[in-house]
Amino acid sequence: VQLQASGGGLVQAGGSLRLSCAASGRTFSSYVMGWFRQAPGKEREFVATINWSGGSTYYADSVKGRFTISRDNAKNTVYLQMNNLKPEDTAVYYCAARTYYMGSYSPNYFGSWGQGTLVTVSQ
Repeated sequence: VQLQASGGGLVQAGGSLRLSCAASGRTFSSYVMGWFRQAPGKEREFVATINWSGGSTYYADSVKGRFTISRDNAKNTVYLQMNNLKPEDTAVYYCAARTYYMGSYSPNYFGSWGQGTLVTVSQ
């Protein structure tokens, strides 16, 4: 599956952004989707994941209660709604896909990646 993320930008602390990730192909609903982020000088880290139907989600503690992952299988798109953004959320955000839901959330276990979209949160 090929992925393309969009929706990043510059926002003030406390603001909101919605990221989108469009997938190509007819088998989008067979993929578990995830969002990751990578801040300058840091390793890529897990943000959120959603199962095939959208009925199950899981979040990193750092974003729980502020970010919401969702998907629209009819549109082959996964979303990340980000509210109450903080400067420490500044990073390049990537969407990723794999075929199974449970297991490690390390980036090494996601096989398909989008190109990333930059989110900058100012004070």
